Amino acid sequence: MSKIPNVGPVTRAITRPNSKPKASQSVLRALLRRKVVVVAIVVLAIIVVTAAFAPLLAPYDPNEQDPAASLQGASAAHWLGTDLLGRDVLSRIIFGARISLLVGAAVVVLAGLLGVTIGIISGYVGGVVDAAFMRAIDALMAIPVVIFGLALGAALGGGIGNVILALGIGTLPVFARVMRGQVLGVREMDYIKAGTVLGIGPFRNMLVHVLPNCISPIIVLMTMNIGAAILTESGLSFLGLGVAPPMASWGSMVSDGYRFITMQPLISFAPGIAIVVTVLAFNILGDALRDVLDPRLKGVLR
Repeated sequence: MSKIPNVGPVTRAITRPNSKPKASQSVLRALLRRKVVVVAIVVLAIIVVTAAFAPLLAPYDPNEQDPAASLQGASAAHWLGTDLLGRDVLSRIIFGARISLLVGAAVVVLAGLLGVTIGIISGYVGGVVDAAFMRAIDALMAIPVVIFGLALGAALGGGIGNVILALGIGTLPVFARVMRGQVLGVREMDYIKAGTVLGIGPFRNMLVHVLPNCISPIIVLMTMNIGAAILTESGLSFLGLGVAPPMASWGSMVSDGYRFITMQPLISFAPGIAIVVTVLAFNILGDALRDVLDPRLKGVLR
């Protein structure tokens, strides 16, 4: 009877087929199973490309005024017509995509960094530190984001920087609360306690072991809050506390056009539709990411 050759661990590792796909590939496949998610990804890709190449795609300078062409309807020269100052509406919508995406991304990055930092320290350290952080977060959560933006805008003035600061601070309590809740569960795991017993410092333990196991809900939250930030910025711009003129912004375009809605409805309707489509696409993507990354909802996309 012939003996089975002894295959070493290295040889077995090489010969064994790696049938387990990478996590990123599994997430991507799960997202692409739903047609509505694919449509949302394509729409967002088009918006991002449009914003990136706005100078090449816009038919006119967004700030170029032509009083002789004031409040013209859709035509071959101006596909979406012109506003009161004779500026091309389509060109301003294309350049306005830059402002919306910039504000949305900057707000979630600022809120995410501050909120995650506060949440992980509060949840991991606990005690007096946790109580102090959470009472400050409760105070911020008591103020609606729009009201906070209006107050800060009235104090500091309009402008894209102040809008990002106001929305970022107003949004961070959500990130802090979610992160703290995740950390409270993870810090009780055996591998976290083992790291502490082995002498791993709190900072390294939080950064290397706690944070990676709590990041999935934050990714979902960031995706969904981009749309919320774009919508809030549009509201502030509509009220005159957003981007300073003559810079193109979807919210300020809606504000400028509502007075002439019976004469030239596209001035308000076109940027309004752009806001709705962009926010809806981000919400669809965020909802799909939640379904994929939340283990309690595993299998929803199948």
